[in-house]
Amino acid sequence: MALSDPAAALENPARYRWLLASFVRREIANRYAGSVSGLAWTFLHPLAQLAVFAFVFSHVFRAGVPPQYAGASYTAFVAVALWPWIMFSEALMRGMAAVQANAGLIRKVAFPHRLVVYAAVVACYAVHGIGFAVVLLVLRISGEPIHLETVPLAAVLLIPYLLLSTGLAAALAALQTLLRDVEHAIGIVLTIVFYATPILYPATFLPEAARPYVEGQPFGYLSGRIRDVLLQGTGLVATDLLAAVACGLVFMAGVWFFDRLSPHFEDFL
Repeated sequence: MALSDPAAALENPARYRWLLASFVRREIANRYAGSVSGLAWTFLHPLAQLAVFAFVFSHVFRAGVPPQYAGASYTAFVAVALWPWIMFSEALMRGMAAVQANAGLIRKVAFPHRLVVYAAVVACYAVHGIGFAVVLLVLRISGEPIHLETVPLAAVLLIPYLLLSTGLAAALAALQTLLRDVEHAIGIVLTIVFYATPILYPATFLPEAARPYVEGQPFGYLSGRIRDVLLQGTGLVATDLLAAVACGLVFMAGVWFFDRLSPHFEDFL
């Protein structure tokens, strides 16, 4: 099978399922190696971010909750969109660094290099997915209008996020292996995208002319849809499928690009 064949992006996880599962376990174990609190830091850091954002935007900037989310506090409004972004951004950064982080293994063992990127991304989504579920449950118990019956639909909407982060991480991992300063530039880009996306504030804060473009980009669209599903209890709509297809295309393009450069990795590691 040619490395440039986009279908390889989907075939190899099935053929190497056991190896991918091993890499995911290893990724999670290494993340907390030597840490006393272990998994707790995965919850504490996002919770600290949420507390800071909730205080600054609700008390300093006086950001309110849009009428369609009546009954939800600003904390719940932010939390349901912040956690998916944390999953995406951390998965992107860890996936981008996965080739360099596994340089010794790549030099010594023959296996599809893309598996280390997949493992880094899946580990992030698995760990933060647990944290997201716990936060939603706590919010519901505290009286927030979280529709627990639509949580499975929100999980479905996380799949395009997963595909998008994996495709971008694969492409950037290939570039990062050849050009070591890519990581620094992406950190800046992620910060800009985060604050340009209506995650911490309602889309109504944006200028009317810019609103369709911001809400139409993947992060703005998926953030809004996850909010609708969890805070309004709405179901999936036709445009969700279009978003999934678009993110799937990004995934396949990113892995195709990764495979084209993968044979040259050992020369730069």
